[in-house]
Amino acid sequence: MSTTAVNEASDLLHDAADMRRRVKAILIGSTGNLIEWYDVYVFAAFQLYFAGAFFKGVSPDRQQLFASVVFALGFIARPFGSILFGAIADKHGRRNSLTASVLLMCLCSLIIACTPSADSIGLWAPALLTLARLLQGLSQGGEYGTSATYLSEMSHPDHRGFYSGVWYMTLLGGQLLALVTLLILQKVFLTPEQLKDWGWRIPFLIGAVLAVYAYWMRRDMHETSHFKEASALTKERTPLRELMKHWKALLIVVGVTIGGTSAFYTYTTYMQKFLKLSVKLTDDQTTMVSAASLIVAVLLQPIYGALSDKIGRKPLLIYFGVMGTLCTYWLLSTIQTTRDPWMAFLLIAAAWAIVSGYTSITAVIKAEMFPTSVRAMGVGIPYAFTVALFGGTVDGIAQYFKTELKWEEGFYWYATACIFISLITYLLLPDTKKTSRMEHHI
Repeated sequence: MSTTAVNEASDLLHDAADMRRRVKAILIGSTGNLIEWYDVYVFAAFQLYFAGAFFKGVSPDRQQLFASVVFALGFIARPFGSILFGAIADKHGRRNSLTASVLLMCLCSLIIACTPSADSIGLWAPALLTLARLLQGLSQGGEYGTSATYLSEMSHPDHRGFYSGVWYMTLLGGQLLALVTLLILQKVFLTPEQLKDWGWRIPFLIGAVLAVYAYWMRRDMHETSHFKEASALTKERTPLRELMKHWKALLIVVGVTIGGTSAFYTYTTYMQKFLKLSVKLTDDQTTMVSAASLIVAVLLQPIYGALSDKIGRKPLLIYFGVMGTLCTYWLLSTIQTTRDPWMAFLLIAAAWAIVSGYTSITAVIKAEMFPTSVRAMGVGIPYAFTVALFGGTVDGIAQYFKTELKWEEGFYWYATACIFISLITYLLLPDTKKTSRMEHHI
C-alpha cells in the first residue's frame, strides 16, 4: 500500500473517531438537557391536577391563574441562573456548570413532590411551591445557555444547524416525556381523583431520580476544545465584564428571542390549558392532542436545522416571522372554536411547521454571535431576561385576558405583536452562518 493510501486511510479513521467523539458528547449533553426540561415541564403538564392542593378557597380558573403566576415567577430567577452558571461555564468549564445545574434541578423536584397540601400547612404550601419554582428557574437559566454553548462547540462546523435541531428535540422531548407520563398515569394507573389527591407527586419524584442519572452521565463529559483554547489565551479574566463589550449582540439576542419564545410557550405550556379550558376537550383528548403535536414538533427540528446548514439561518427566521405574524391570530381563534380533537391537532401541527423556523436554530444562532470566552453567558443571559418577560408570562397573560378581561382574543393579538417585533430584527440581522464567531476565542 502506498504512503498516500496509508495517509488517506489514517485520515478517514481519525475523522470517524472524531465524529464518534462529537456525537457521543452531544448525545450525553442532549440527554441531560431532556431530563432537566422534563423536570420543568412536569410543572406545566400536571398543573391542572396539583393547583387545587396548593390554592384553596378560590374557583378552578383562579387556581390555574395562581399556579400560572408561580410558573411565571420561576422565570424571574432564570437571568440570575444564567449569570451564575454562565460565569462558571465560561471560567471553569462547560461540564462543571452542567453538572451543578442538574443537581439543583433534582432538589427542586424533591421539594415539590414532598410538600404537603394547603389543607395541612396552610400558606406554607404555596410558599414552598414558589421557592421550588424559583430554584428551578435558577437551574433552568444555567442549563439553557451552557448546554446550547456545549452543543454548538462540540458540533462539526458544517452541521451545527442540524445538531441545534437535535438539541431542541430534547428540549421538546422533555415536555413530551412529561405528557407521556401524564397519559400513562391517566390511562393505566390512576383515576382523575387520585391524580388530584396524590398522583401528581409521582412525576416529580421520577424527575428527581432522572436528574441524579443526568448528573452521573455528565460528570464524565469531554470538555470542549474551544473552552480549552480560550482558557489558554486568557488566564486572568472577568467574563461578565468582558461580556459587556458585546452589548450589540446582547440586544440582537433579545430581538431574536421575543417572538420565538412567546410562540413556543403558547404552543407548549399554555396549549394544554387552552385545549382543556377554552376548547373544552376532555382530559384524555387534551393530553393526546398535546402529545401528538409535540411529536410533530420534535420530528421537524433536525429537518429545519439541516436546512439552515444549506441555505443559512436568516431565511428560516424570516419565514417564521412572516408566517407567524400572518397566521397566529387565525390559528388560535380557529383552535378555540373547534370541538374536534383531530382538527385541533392539525392546527397545532401547522403552527409548529411555522414556529420550527425559529426553534430549530435558536441555539446555534445565539452561539454564533459570541466569542468562546463569553459564549455561555452571551447565549444565556439575554435569552433568560427575554424569556422571563415574554415567555414565562404567556400562561399568566393568556389567563388574565380570559379570566379578568373576558377578552380571550386579545391574547392572540399580543402573541402576533411579539412575533412581528422579532420579524423586524430578522430582516436587519446578518446571517450568523456567514458571520459566525464560533472560532473566535476572545
